[in-house]
Amino acid sequence: MKFNDRFFIRLIWILTAVVLLVVIALKLVPPPQYKPGFIYLLPHIIGGINATCSILLLVSLFFIKRRQIQAHKVTNVITFVLSALFLVFYIVFHLYEKDTKFGDIDHNGVLSAAELAAVGGLRYIYFFILATHIILAVVVLPLILISFLRGFSMQVERHRKIVRWAYPVWLYVAVTGVVVYVMISPYYNF
Repeated sequence: MKFNDRFFIRLIWILTAVVLLVVIALKLVPPPQYKPGFIYLLPHIIGGINATCSILLLVSLFFIKRRQIQAHKVTNVITFVLSALFLVFYIVFHLYEKDTKFGDIDHNGVLSAAELAAVGGLRYIYFFILATHIILAVVVLPLILISFLRGFSMQVERHRKIVRWAYPVWLYVAVTGVVVYVMISPYYNF
């Protein structure tokens, strides 16, 4: 059976567009009235998944630097599956809960002058980290999928070329996901 690279590249771009549209739709659609009890566990699980992915990406680099190809592949598959699970949990959480406001100490959804003063310049640092995290998360999805396509089809040179870009971006997104979680978690309204 011949590998159809073009077909999979098109599929990757379609999947990327669908994910982007779903995430945008989550911002526009009001949450349902009913909220399942487990929903409040998801941010913590998502933070844990990001932390685990950060570590696994470093382990993957360790394996490939030592030419342990099979261990590298297995580690990346685990990381990929966890990242997919992250995406599902992220979508489910944001279907039921809208964005938490950084600095909203009293959890009323409005930042008072006192709350703004309490967080001060840290708010700008948070928004910078969050903005770069979001933008690069959108960019990295097709890079990850294409690098997986190249790796699993044993197009080693093409895999290496894209991973030079995909890996540091994926690692940045995973690490900043943890940072964003740590910074925003005191302001969750649950």
